[in-house]
Amino acid sequence: MTANPSSAEQAGHAVVSGVSSGIGLAIAERLLADGWKVTGLCRSTRVETLQDCAAPGMLQIVSVDLADPVQRRVVAADLPDADAFVHAAGLMRTAPAGALDPTALAAMWEVHVAAAADLADALIPKMTQGGRVVLIGSRTANGAAGRSQYAATKAALIGMARSWAAEAIGQGVTVNVVAPGATDTPFLHGAGRAATPPKLPPLGRFVRPDEVAALTAFLLSASAAAITGQQIVMCGGASL
Repeated sequence: MTANPSSAEQAGHAVVSGVSSGIGLAIAERLLADGWKVTGLCRSTRVETLQDCAAPGMLQIVSVDLADPVQRRVVAADLPDADAFVHAAGLMRTAPAGALDPTALAAMWEVHVAAAADLADALIPKMTQGGRVVLIGSRTANGAAGRSQYAATKAALIGMARSWAAEAIGQGVTVNVVAPGATDTPFLHGAGRAATPPKLPPLGRFVRPDEVAALTAFLLSASAAAITGQQIVMCGGASL
């Protein structure tokens, strides 16, 4: 399997979560353009944007609520073998200490961490040489005021990715985290982060979803075979 191929004949099969909008949608679009066959996981039964750009037989949308442990484990067990897995599904709830909501933490944990674990548990053992896993994390994993619960779930992805990278390196499989800063998606302006509105980074604009998709596509490529167990931050200079 050769990731990020130059022709459809070289492409593999990628499972991508969260494909209905935002970063997950951009990643699915990029992989389809690169010749990958994509199984997209989301709560929708159709994603018109993807359906319109996918060649016949190259896209399957699987409707699943990744916050539902029973539902996602059934779906995970039925997934075909994959050459790549990208976990981009996400949500954000914000609150400072003193106003933390346990149900918000539980919801974010299920989608960010537990869903990643269930899907990876089904897919990684069957991957062969050249297999790739990318988890979409966040620059916020290092901590941010008002976002402690969100940050905790994104930080957990780093520990999982490094552990899986160590386990899978003998298979020739890499596992990495892409950690964007504020990215210009509907998620950025959603009600879940109303208490912590986004700030423009020094770059003067927000990260674009296609930029996150491009980095992800590179990490799925053969050229990225020596990169594993890493968190790669792209934040428009916000970390400077």
